[in-house]
Amino acid sequence: MGHPIWGPRVRPRAWQTNSALGLIGVEMWWLARQLVREYHHFSIGFSGVSGWGAWLYVLAVVLILTQPVNRWTMWIVLGVALVCRLEVVFAEPYLSSDIYRYVWDGAVQHAGISPYRYVPGDAALSFLRGVNAEVFAHINRRDYAHTIYPPCAQMLFYLVTWVSPTVTAMKLAMVGFEGVTAAALIALLRRMGKRPAQVLLYAWCPLLVWEVAGSGHLDSAAMAFIALALLARIRRRAWLTGVLLGVAVMLKFYPLVLLPALWWRGDEKGSAWKMPAGLAAVVAVGYACYAGVGMRVFGFMSGYAQEEGLATGARYFLLDLVRRALGMAAMPVWAFYGLCAAVFGGLLVWAWRVASAAGAAEHGFLGPAFGVAMALMLLYSPHYAWYVIWLIPFFALQPNLAVLVYLMGFFYGYTTMWAVPGPKMFVLNEWLYAVTAVGFLVWMAWRKWADLSAISSVASG
Repeated sequence: MGHPIWGPRVRPRAWQTNSALGLIGVEMWWLARQLVREYHHFSIGFSGVSGWGAWLYVLAVVLILTQPVNRWTMWIVLGVALVCRLEVVFAEPYLSSDIYRYVWDGAVQHAGISPYRYVPGDAALSFLRGVNAEVFAHINRRDYAHTIYPPCAQMLFYLVTWVSPTVTAMKLAMVGFEGVTAAALIALLRRMGKRPAQVLLYAWCPLLVWEVAGSGHLDSAAMAFIALALLARIRRRAWLTGVLLGVAVMLKFYPLVLLPALWWRGDEKGSAWKMPAGLAAVVAVGYACYAGVGMRVFGFMSGYAQEEGLATGARYFLLDLVRRALGMAAMPVWAFYGLCAAVFGGLLVWAWRVASAAGAAEHGFLGPAFGVAMALMLLYSPHYAWYVIWLIPFFALQPNLAVLVYLMGFFYGYTTMWAVPGPKMFVLNEWLYAVTAVGFLVWMAWRKWADLSAISSVASG
C-alpha cells in the first residue's frame, strides 16, 4: 500500500500512529473479553464480536502500512497481541472441541498405547477415563473415529501432556507457537527490507485470537513451522527448509502444496534434492514411529472424507455453483477434481519455475507460495475458520486487498446464521467469493495505477 504523499502542512508523526493503534488495541482487548462473555451470555452475539473485530483489524492494517512508526510501535503491537490472547486462553474452549482429542491422544501415548490403535470410546481405554473424565466427555466422534492427526502432531501432544495433561496447557502451547511464528515473521520482514511492525497483520488478526487462544487449534504449530521454513528458504538453507516443511506437513497435511514454491535448485551440483529429501525424511521417520498399527496410522481420513462431502463433492462451493448456475446437477465430482488438478498443475509448475529462477533466490518464492495456498482454500472452500488461518502469515509478508477481504469476510460470515451447511452456506459463499473477486480487481487496478504514476513521475522528473 506504500506511504502516502502528504502536503507541507499535514505531516503525520509516529506518536499519532501509536496513539491511534493504542486506542484500537484497547477496543480489541475489550472484544476479546466480550468473546468469552458470549460463551455463556448473549450480548452482541458472536457476529457482533467478529464484525467489530474485523473493522478494527482493517483500520489497524491500514494505519501500520501507511503511517510512520517508531521503536515504540512494536511494543504496542506485541503488547496488544499478548493481552488479547491472555483474555481468552484460560477460558474453556467453546466454539470447537478438537483440543480435547489432542489431550486424549497425549494421555493414551503416556499409557504406552498408540493413539491410532483404538477409538476413545473403546473398552480397552476405559481405564483412562477416570483421570481424564472431563477430557473424555468432550471428545467429538469418540465412539467411531480413530484419530486423524499425523505423527508430528502426536509427538507434540505427547510432549505437552507430559508437562500437564490439560486443555489449558495445550492452549498455552499453541499460543507459544504463535510467538515462534511472530518471531520468524519479524526476521523475514527485516530480511525483505520491510518494517518489523508490519507483523501486526499477523499478531492482531482476530481470527487467531478466536481459533488459537480460544480453541487451541493445532494449525498454530503448523504455521510456526511454515514460517520457519520460509525463513530457512530465504536464507538458502535447502535441507533445513525441507525438514521444517516436513514437520509442518506432519502436523497438518495441507502445507505439502508449498513444496514446489520452496523447492530451490541451489548453487551446488546435486543440491536440488536436499529440500525434498529433508521433507521425505521427516515423513518417513514420522510414520515409522507409529507403524506398529499398520494402515490405521492414517486414522480417520477416509471417514472424514465421507463426513465432509469430499467424496460426493457436496462441500465444494465452486462445483455446487456450476451445478446450480449452469443447470448441471448431474455433473460428476471427478470432473471437478480434473479441473482442480489442471489448475493446481499449472500453479505448481509456475511456482516451481519462479522459485527456481536466479532472480527469486531472495524472496521471490513468497508470491508463488502464497498463490498456491490461497488457491487451495478457494478450491477446497473450507467450512471451518481455523482452516484458513495459515494464510495470515503470508498476508503479513505480502499484504493484499483480496486476501484481507477473504479473511475478514470468512471470519464474519461464519459467525452468522448463514454458516449452516446447505442452501444458506451456499448463499454465504456466493457473497464471500464475490467480494473477494471485487477485492482482487480493485487491488489489481490500484497496483496498475501506482505503476503508471511511478512511470509518469520518473518521466516528468
